[in-house]
Amino acid sequence: MTRHPSINDRSFIVNTSTSPTRIALVTGAGSGIGRAVATALLDDGWSVVLAGRRAEPLQALAAQAVACGQVALAVPTDVTSPESVDALFATIEQRLGRLDLLFNNAGVNAPAVPMDELPLEKWFSVLNTNVTGVFLCARAAFGLMRRQSPQGGRIINNGSVSATTPRPFTAPYTASKHAVSGLTKSIALDGRAFNIVASQIDIGNALTELSERMTRGVLQANGSTAPEPMMDARHVADAVRHIAALPHCRWAPTFST
Repeated sequence: MTRHPSINDRSFIVNTSTSPTRIALVTGAGSGIGRAVATALLDDGWSVVLAGRRAEPLQALAAQAVACGQVALAVPTDVTSPESVDALFATIEQRLGRLDLLFNNAGVNAPAVPMDELPLEKWFSVLNTNVTGVFLCARAAFGLMRRQSPQGGRIINNGSVSATTPRPFTAPYTASKHAVSGLTKSIALDGRAFNIVASQIDIGNALTELSERMTRGVLQANGSTAPEPMMDARHVADAVRHIAALPHCRWAPTFST
């Protein structure tokens, strides 16, 4: 069970005594792409809120950050729970005062099986995390960015090449990432009046603990099984830090990488 932090609970706070300048939130920050992006933002001087389901890796990353003189706040969060997301953003607002960047990264996949063999609970798991979770975090970020002063911020959604092209037997994941593309475009449109900019990064094969299996061979569209080349997750982090450095004024470009 995910522990929802209260506003007065300091057990998740790490080195927030330094006056923050730019505040970022990374979901799924405990491992993989989320951890790589959070680390890169910390290195760039951002104060970073680390959200994810598992407290231990978040706290370990936060401890590593404070040892380097950086500012981090670890908040275990279930992005599929409205109450958990509300508690996360209440903590951000109370402790740090504002939010300048959301990297909406948390996501899950489903077994690669024909759709008639896919248990419905796996379908709902993917949609709840990859669509509803992304929406809940974007919704809360939008509200905070809209009412804070100075107004505005940037929301970067983690899409995928699956947002445009499916892999075999990936209907839930592919549908979820197509939905993320639509949500990104809607945020970009609706945020214009409030200096809220939305971007999406469509990542290919970044090497993480979860994707390592692809180096040993995965099913291709032609029916064969073949290993696929992978890229270092640091390249993803570099792309996100570049987007994060762009101005979030209403005339700033919105694009997919």
